[in-house]
Formats: sequence, C-alpha cells, structure tokens
Amino acid sequence: MSRARGALAWPLGLFLCAAVAACAATPGPIALTETWPARAGDYEDVNAAWTRKAILRGEYQQALEVYATFRSPEWRAARAAHDVRMRRLEGAAADAVFAAARTAADGDYEVAIVMTTYERSENDLHRGDRSVWRLALVDDAGLETPPTKIVRDQRPPEILRAEFPHLGDFATVYVATFPRTASVLHAGARRVALRMWSARGSVELVWAGSP
Repeated sequence: MSRARGALAWPLGLFLCAAVAACAATPGPIALTETWPARAGDYEDVNAAWTRKAILRGEYQQALEVYATFRSPEWRAARAAHDVRMRRLEGAAADAVFAAARTAADGDYEVAIVMTTYERSENDLHRGDRSVWRLALVDDAGLETPPTKIVRDQRPPEILRAEFPHLGDFATVYVATFPRTASVLHAGARRVALRMWSARGSVELVWAGSP
C-alpha cells in the first residue's frame, strides 16, 4: 500500500458516512465446532478456510486492510501437523506438539490479525483501551464479546512472512484473545464474526457455519 506524508485529514462528519467496508469473495461454510478433528487437514487449505479479509475505504484513501485467522481446533490440528512435518519430528516429540495444540484449543479463543492502516499511528491494537480501534467477537445472537488481551507478534519479519504470506511492508501482526464464555464455536453454530470499528467506520469478518 502506498503512503503519502501529511495525508489529508478526515472531516469528522465524513467518518461514518464515507467509510465503506469492502470484503473479499465470501469463502465457503466451515464447521464452527470445538471438536478436535479425527485427522489433521492440509495446513494451507485449512488456514485459507479460517482466514477472512476486509477493507475499509474512506473518502480519499483506503483506511484499513485486515486479515483475521481464527485459531479453531481444526486450524490448530493442521498447524501442528505442518510443524511436525517441517521439523521432521517422530514419536514422543511429535506427540508433544499435538498435545500442546490440543491444550491450546481447549483454552481461550485466539484470532491472529494482520492489520495495515493508512495512518501509521492508527495501527495500535496493542494499546488496548487507548487504541483507535475496538473489536469484538460476535455470536449467532449478535452478542459482542470484547478481547481480554491483544498482543503484538514481535517475531522476526521473515518468520511472520512464512506464516502470513499476505503480510505487507506496513502491516502489523497481533493476536487477540477472547474468553471461552463467548458462545461462538458449538454444535449448530451458524456464524461467528470479528467486528472492528473506530471513528473511521467499521468492518466485520464473518465465518459462516456449514449446514
């Protein structure tokens, strides 16, 4: 994304009416379940299935581009299998990787967020309540659950790019943690959404459940 110094200021009255959320083509439905899969899927396919993208546009420029990957049990199983294969682990070492992944799947929900903002100072999710942005997981009933914490992923860029191929030069990676009390992954779940908003407008990234 190109950036110009001294970008045009946004008139307050245009923040909401001018902001438009443009999302990528809607991916197919997925099983919104807490069940650990009997067999780990292909990591690239599973990662794509659990990743969503949204763009927020304003009057004069793109304000926000965001990718969100829900670290579901299916995602964690596929990631563990990928790591075992890449590290050429066997036996107890491989079992330990899968055991750690299952433990993580039983804990609070995590969503990895790759975020780019036109104004660099607004890429500040790690500031918590002082951030420009707010976000929440939204369940079938429309109930919003805010995150308990958001941390910036500070691993080296080459490691991040290997995990997030859509990572741009001006993007920042965060991991948002949500309490297990959020009723988003369960039998019969129809949808779960990550809602993000600020004075510039809002976007919603939606994972639709399979019938």
